[in-house]
Amino acid sequence: MSAPAPLFPVFLKLTDRPVVIVGGGAVATTKLSALLAADARVTVVAPEVSRRIAESGVTIRCRRFEASDLDEAWLVVAAAPRAVNRAVAAAAEHRRVFVNAVDDPPNASAYLGGVVRQGGVTVAISTDGQAPALAGLIRQALETLLPEEEVKRWLSVARDERAAWIATGVPMEQRRPLLLRALESLYNDP
Repeated sequence: MSAPAPLFPVFLKLTDRPVVIVGGGAVATTKLSALLAADARVTVVAPEVSRRIAESGVTIRCRRFEASDLDEAWLVVAAAPRAVNRAVAAAAEHRRVFVNAVDDPPNASAYLGGVVRQGGVTVAISTDGQAPALAGLIRQALETLLPEEEVKRWLSVARDERAAWIATGVPMEQRRPLLLRALESLYNDP
């Protein structure tokens, strides 16, 4: 077995950008929630859709996938049978659109990781599409280890420190040790 291609982790701003979900079942329904939370403008293409999708207020095309469904898309989620995912991947590649083919790594150019959101900090976990269940377990462990109120405090300190560094011209390479000292001061007895 060959080694998986190295991935470039990224967080996307999808606000008011068109995203297409191909598929209307349970898996598509779970992906819809996260896309709506990111304020994406979602269109679902599927012969049938779940009640939650039907009631979500997104654009729905109740039919089979057509390559032109991706013409304006910034991202596509393929949550359909593998043959459909393969057609979606080909259409996406032609249009230079990233596709997350759910539990179908050969037809994916993007993988959605397990996500932890605590106190304004987002951490994503990926297994390069090889073991999504493991990413989920690691996500649950991190949620337990990262105390939300503490993370909020850390983020507040980091934001304030960054503003001061920018104002005073502190070089990037000096910032991490300075932040560590600032965070340590939260726990030093006065």
